[in-house]
Amino acid sequence: MVEQLGAPVAGHGEGPCWDPAAGLVRWVDLERGDLLATPPGGGPVTRHHVGTVTAALRPRAAGGLVVAVERGFALLDAPDAQPRPLPELWTDPTVRMNDGGCDPAGRFYCGSMGYDSRPGAGALHRLDPDGSTHTVLTGVTISNGLAFTPDGATAYYVDTATGRIDAFDAHDGALSHRRPLATVPPGDGAPDGLTLDAQGHLWVALWGGGAIRRYSPAGELEEHVAVPVRHVTACTFGGADLATLYITTSTVDATDDEHRYAGALFTHRPAVGGLPPLPYAG
Repeated sequence: MVEQLGAPVAGHGEGPCWDPAAGLVRWVDLERGDLLATPPGGGPVTRHHVGTVTAALRPRAAGGLVVAVERGFALLDAPDAQPRPLPELWTDPTVRMNDGGCDPAGRFYCGSMGYDSRPGAGALHRLDPDGSTHTVLTGVTISNGLAFTPDGATAYYVDTATGRIDAFDAHDGALSHRRPLATVPPGDGAPDGLTLDAQGHLWVALWGGGAIRRYSPAGELEEHVAVPVRHVTACTFGGADLATLYITTSTVDATDDEHRYAGALFTHRPAVGGLPPLPYAG
């Protein structure tokens, strides 16, 4: 069972992340280019404009935030500071950043996609703590959820167009030995953002499927939790006890009935809580 946490505030909510230093849930209103934040139990939502697109974020270990913007990365020295853009990674105006996350070594990864979702237009990029950038995967269509096991040895990844959750071996910032973990049947929606719980099981948002799902590390479907919005985009564990799953949603193609809910943040309290968020070390 999910509960709505406040009124709808985002056009295209994405990329939720718990910020333990601030005690806030942060997420993005992607196509408006805004950072959003709220207390874990609900309350006032703050909004900070960053750029044309704000696709994903993570806290920085030294304070502030790292943010994926339209064509690359930017650093904020404080959550409400003006962004310091890093050099653009590409010039093609038809491609933008989408979702991402950090590994245990503090590297921030974010993937891209074409505005028209054309096949193979995207890639997965990595921002190292020293500020250097590297392309990790190419030929991606809709780069989405990414999460690492606590030992950093395995990465779980979604290219939504494949309909799959894949696993990689991860070593020193590189990803190898890609293999399918689980496939979402087309009639059930498409996998989007994901996160890991404290048992190493995966929670995945279903775009077009109106739900979140829990999968085992072996790819077995274990739970299906309905959300009253078709386009569920991502989820993350938060709160001081990391026991609440925060779920973002989008207003894209929302019906008249859905507009009561679409763009809102939702919560779910599963039996197993989550892992501490991994910050960017730069």
